[in-house]
Amino acid sequence: MVVVVLAALAVTVLIGILRGTGSGSTQTVPSTPTASATLAPGRVYVHVSGAVRQPGLYVLPTGSRVMDAVAAAGGFADGAARDGVNLAQVLDDGEQLSVPTEEEQKAAAATGAGTATGGTSSPGGKVDLNTADQAALDTLPRIGPALAQRIIAWRDQNGRFTSVEDLLAVPGIGEKMLESLRDLVTV
Repeated sequence: MVVVVLAALAVTVLIGILRGTGSGSTQTVPSTPTASATLAPGRVYVHVSGAVRQPGLYVLPTGSRVMDAVAAAGGFADGAARDGVNLAQVLDDGEQLSVPTEEEQKAAAATGAGTATGGTSSPGGKVDLNTADQAALDTLPRIGPALAQRIIAWRDQNGRFTSVEDLLAVPGIGEKMLESLRDLVTV
């Protein structure tokens, strides 16, 4: 009896996978812009660019991580800086993931625009509020470990910062502090 139930379950899963409706399926979005597609519940659109084999726009299940987006884009290209992205980071809808080349990462490190952990600074040397870890946030004036942790907690609870002004929603950050940080951070 158990064997029959398991066989039926296996056939059902196989049919779902073959139809592309499996819960873990990944879709590639055509590169030719058309009318805006509506996002299916439980999915995120992610634009993968840079040093991957097949850059493009991908639809992934909600909760997917950077490693899933890189895999959907065919994996790392030759010369990719594999440590230039945080493979464990959870993806948000509308995110652009750019995988740097080893040369780009070396150039960024030489100019001080990048960091050893990757993804905490933007090319302009500003701290990226959406990817910065506590150590990167700690480098900002008037931001200590406790406030850095509140910024990360806000991001974890509310998703990506959409503007620098979103910092006002973080407990302990007011207008004056926002003005002192405005030119040092980015989203």
